[in-house]
Amino acid sequence: MLPERASGVQLHITSLPDGRLGPSAREFVDWLAAAGQRVWQVLPVSVPDEHGSPYASPSAFAAWPALLEHPDAPVTEEELAAFVAEQSYWTESWRAAGGDLADQVRFDREWAELRRYAAGRGVQVLGDVPIYVAPGSADARAWPGLFRDDAVAGVPPDAFSETGQLWGNPLYDWDALAADGYRWWVERLRRSFALFDLVRLDHFRGFSAYWAVPAGDPTAENGRWETGPGRAVFDAAAAELGPLPVLAEDLGDIDEPVVRLRRDLGFAGMAVLQFAFNPDDEDESHEPENLEHNQVVYTGTHDNDTVVGWWTELPERRRREVRRAWRAAGVRSGEDEPAWAMIELAQASPCRIAMAQVQDVLGLGSEARMNTPGTAATWSWRLEPGQLTGEHARRLRQVTEAAGRC
Repeated sequence: MLPERASGVQLHITSLPDGRLGPSAREFVDWLAAAGQRVWQVLPVSVPDEHGSPYASPSAFAAWPALLEHPDAPVTEEELAAFVAEQSYWTESWRAAGGDLADQVRFDREWAELRRYAAGRGVQVLGDVPIYVAPGSADARAWPGLFRDDAVAGVPPDAFSETGQLWGNPLYDWDALAADGYRWWVERLRRSFALFDLVRLDHFRGFSAYWAVPAGDPTAENGRWETGPGRAVFDAAAAELGPLPVLAEDLGDIDEPVVRLRRDLGFAGMAVLQFAFNPDDEDESHEPENLEHNQVVYTGTHDNDTVVGWWTELPERRRREVRRAWRAAGVRSGEDEPAWAMIELAQASPCRIAMAQVQDVLGLGSEARMNTPGTAATWSWRLEPGQLTGEHARRLRQVTEAAGRC
C-alpha cells in the first residue's frame, strides 16, 4: 500500500536519456535512492497515439515495445505459452489487432527486472491507469458491448479550456459491465497491479459521475453529468485481488459525492500546489493549510507547467500569497528558486507522499513542460545525459530528511 510518509519524483520512461528500460532507468533508480526518494512515478507504459500520448493507447493492457532495452532478445516457446495462459483475458484481442505477444513477454521480463532493481534500493514504482480506452482500440473492438456509441468522454469547461476538453473516448456501458461482474475492470486492475507497486487511477471522478458529450459534437460544452458505478467496480476487484493500492486522481470539477466515494474506499487523493494559487479555481482543497494526510501532494503533474514556467506567469498579487505560504511552512529557498521553494512546501505538508516533477528538481522553465491539456501534446521532453547530478540528489535528500520523509 502507499507509504505513510515518503516522497518521490515523477519521470516517465520516455523522458529518460535513452527513453528505454536500460541503463539510464537503473541509474535513475540509483539517483532516487541517493536522494532519499521512495517513489518513482511514471506515466502509462502503454502504446501511445500518434501524438505520443499514452492516454489514448490502442490497448488498455499491452505495453509499448519501444521501451525495451533489448527488443530482439529471444523468447522461448515455454515463456510465450505461459504468458498467454496467464494473460488470456486480453492477449487474443491484442493478437487480433496485429500486436506481437513476444514483445509483451520481453517487456514483462525487462520490467520485472527493473522492478526488482528498484525494490532492492527501497523504491516503489507508481504507475498510471487511464480511465478510458481509445476509439478504435483493440479493447473497443474486442468488447463492443461494453461501450456506448451515443456519447463520448470529456470534461466540462474549466481552468484549462473554456469549451471543456473533448477527449472523444468511448464511454462505458456500466450496466453491461455490471452484468458481467465488472470483469473487464477487474482484469485491467489485475494487470496494473502486476506491473506496478502503486497505481494512480486517472479521472477518478468518472466513477462517481462522468461528463457525457453527444457523439459528433465539436466541443465538450453540451455534455451532461451521468451517474457512474460508484464503489461497485472496486468492491468486485477487491474481492478477487485483495486490498487495492490505489491513488485516486481526484482533480478537476470535484463535488462531495466524489470525495465521499474516495474516502469510503480508503483511497488516497491528490493535491497540486499550483492550483492553490489559481485565481480561476474555487477549490480550496489544494491550499497548504487544507492538505490532509491521506493525499499525495504535487508541485505539479504532467498536465501542469513547470513551477518556473508557472511562477513566471503568476501575477504579483498571487506571488504574495505564495510567499506567505512559504514563510508559514518555514521554506528556506527564495523566489530566485521557486521550484525548490515549492518542493520544500510540498515536503513540509502533512500528506503521506510529496511528489515533484524532475523538471522542478532541475528548475527548468516552460520549455520542459510535458503536456498541455486540450492540445495536441508532443510528450517529447527528455533528460540530457548527466543533467541530473549528485548535487541535485544531495539537496533533495536534505530537504526530504528535514521533512521527516526519508
